[in-house]
Amino acid sequence: MCTSTRARGASLSAEPLSGLRVFEVSTFVAAPLGGMTLAQMGADVIRVDPIGGAADRQRWPLAESGTSMYWAGLNKGKRSVTADFRSEQGRAIVRDLVAACETGTAVVLTNAVGRDWLSYEALSEVCPDLIHVQVQGRSDGAPAVDYTVNAEVGFPMVTGPAGHADPINHVLPAWDIACGLYAALGVVTADRRRVHTGEGERVTVALQDVALAMAGNLGFLAEAQVNQVDRTRIGNYLYGGFARDFSCSDGGRLMVVALTARHWDDLLEVTDMRAPVEALESSLVVSFRREDDRFEYREVLAGLFQRWFAGRTTAEATEALSPTSLVWSQYRTFGEAIHDLQDRPNPLMSVIDQPGVGRHLAPSSPLRLTSVEHDAVPAPRIGADTDSVLADVLGLDRATRTQLHDDRVVGH
Repeated sequence: MCTSTRARGASLSAEPLSGLRVFEVSTFVAAPLGGMTLAQMGADVIRVDPIGGAADRQRWPLAESGTSMYWAGLNKGKRSVTADFRSEQGRAIVRDLVAACETGTAVVLTNAVGRDWLSYEALSEVCPDLIHVQVQGRSDGAPAVDYTVNAEVGFPMVTGPAGHADPINHVLPAWDIACGLYAALGVVTADRRRVHTGEGERVTVALQDVALAMAGNLGFLAEAQVNQVDRTRIGNYLYGGFARDFSCSDGGRLMVVALTARHWDDLLEVTDMRAPVEALESSLVVSFRREDDRFEYREVLAGLFQRWFAGRTTAEATEALSPTSLVWSQYRTFGEAIHDLQDRPNPLMSVIDQPGVGRHLAPSSPLRLTSVEHDAVPAPRIGADTDSVLADVLGLDRATRTQLHDDRVVGH
């Protein structure tokens, strides 16, 4: 059973989540991201996988060694244990690790389904104040992944160029990302409650619910229901305002956003288009200082501004835009982005030597807290910490650990 008491707030220099011990049994994006987010804030996150690794252990992209850069990227700063989930002995190891946690410290974070031995009901019997966070596909327990959730909510039908007939799924797993951050928030929220009540908590967060929540929060669903509007594709324009990509004479492309009246004035000034635009306003009896008028006549306006960009190189256009209040950026590939980071370092990024991958720039947490170390920490080799965790957490002697390895109850 859980023992002793977790000390809190003993030192201002301690990382915010120091003292939390998170056992993560997970695959793919949402749950691993949740665990890594907690690790970056100081929690001791121990990822527990089946021997040999879970289903995401070789997901692309891969290094030349065959090591998954994807897996390494989502598991930075954790410890790694492997156990035989099919055997009672292997499952008992996981149960014993949770039971050995001090009072007020234990968290289980998982997206595994159909494993009664890993459920809140089973594990709270050996750790009554356990926080158990379950990442689901759907709230009814049915499976779902980012691409299927994205498809059914409606976003692929408004993504892409105007007039395109087929749905377009964006390549960023937005709902996985948001779900993982919600999972981390769920841990912190339940832990705050545990501090005051001494009670554990069962938390669930479903990928589909996250997607629906954001579609509702951003007004997409209300627009469809109340206004009876099925939004159409508008390419790289900004819905309800004025923003678009423009091509320069050397083939470079810039995304330019004019959200405010000041932005609009600066765009007119830098492109020397004030007189033509005012003439257009007069003929159409509109005011382009209003966002909705700018949006309605976006294609005509974009055509005027495109002439200015087409007459300049990317360097000339960026030099002219830099002193203005406009929000803009140059389109880049991932390769160009990493080259820029090497030339202009960002404190988010630091060089790590990732086993199986090599030395490369990797991000720490984008949250900047004075109490948190900001250098990235490599991901472990799968199973690398099995022996030390069995010794440190469970207090198993060398002979017992060796026997567990020999019996394939745990991995190396």
